[in-house]
Amino acid sequence: MAVIAISRQVAALGDETAAAAAEKLGYKFINRKIIEETIVRLGFPQEKLRKYDEKKPGFFASLAKDRDEYLDYLQTAILEAASEGNCILIGRGAFIILEDLPNLLSFRLVTKDSIRIERLKKEFSWDDKQARQRIEESDSNRLGFHKSFFNLENEDPSHFHLVMNTGLLDVDAASDIIVDMVKSYITPAKERAGEKKLNNLLTAQKLVNKLVFDSKLNINFLRAVITDETVTLQGVADSSALVEKAVLESKKILPDYKIESTISVVQDFKAYP
Repeated sequence: MAVIAISRQVAALGDETAAAAAEKLGYKFINRKIIEETIVRLGFPQEKLRKYDEKKPGFFASLAKDRDEYLDYLQTAILEAASEGNCILIGRGAFIILEDLPNLLSFRLVTKDSIRIERLKKEFSWDDKQARQRIEESDSNRLGFHKSFFNLENEDPSHFHLVMNTGLLDVDAASDIIVDMVKSYITPAKERAGEKKLNNLLTAQKLVNKLVFDSKLNINFLRAVITDETVTLQGVADSSALVEKAVLESKKILPDYKIESTISVVQDFKAYP
């Protein structure tokens, strides 16, 4: 099973290319609507999505606990979708959430502003000013989203296997390149290693969700990392008792794993105002 993650500029034919590649490969295209529906199904309020979904959170939104909850649900949604295999995910930091998978191929689609402006004008019957405003708003939001949630520049080409210019490549050509790379790059060994890694990532994320949402443990920036048969908890807590409780709860949830903690204890730590 291969997993493909696509990052794109607005009006760079991202959705069109992803859909075409999915059809040619016989893969499932996990679009924005599917991810949003999954995040809400998992428990995040629909009315709060607009504050965070592929946007730079406002000042107060960035300090709210909702921000961390959204990230937990987003990562779960991406990992669940990827665990089905043979799929293409677009946007929402999928390329970084899944970056360590051996069977991942990640692409970024870009093109000149002048071409994006003409595409938006044609699609929405806008003038130059409206199209440029949409580009500036979208680029700023996507940059802010990735910086806020993942502390990286989404425009950095080093995160991708390939960056394609859809001003030079049409949808058919760009999707053919994706198909060819899947066939030449993804091997049975990478598929097996990717499946194992993905299972660990999803198990770790579900553990975090249970500790945060079910057990109501107030540990900030909580993360779990699975290596072999060991789970290591990371984060910041305001007491040793809370850390001990997290370890005990984790042992109940994952009894077949050894549970370790590197959670920092900081007295009177307040992550939110």
